[in-house]
Amino acid sequence: MALLSFFNPATKYKWFNLSWLIALLAFPIVLFAMPSTFFDNTGVELCPSKSLFNVECYGCGMTRAVMHMHHFELNEAIYYNYGIAFVYPALVFFWGLWVFKAWSRHNKLFSSKAINKTSE
Repeated sequence: MALLSFFNPATKYKWFNLSWLIALLAFPIVLFAMPSTFFDNTGVELCPSKSLFNVECYGCGMTRAVMHMHHFELNEAIYYNYGIAFVYPALVFFWGLWVFKAWSRHNKLFSSKAINKTSE
């Protein structure tokens, strides 16, 4: 018996999987609708390394870099964090993987519903 078990509600509830799929598809559109400078110069220090020790970590500026990269502003993205060249493609890959899995689950859940209705 596993010490930790994880129940994924998307595998059982059709409405949850559909909501997850809609959220996944809407997220990049919402980010693109926001201005690329939305997170620039906010004055809020969220990084514990920077706020406690005044030392920038490898992730400092990554949110701003992702936002600029999402708006196809490569120079600004690299200015904020050069690690964006590795992080953004990974984000796009995992987003695509999640969309594919949610879409596959959606088709499987609705095809099983159609099969059950035809067999009755």
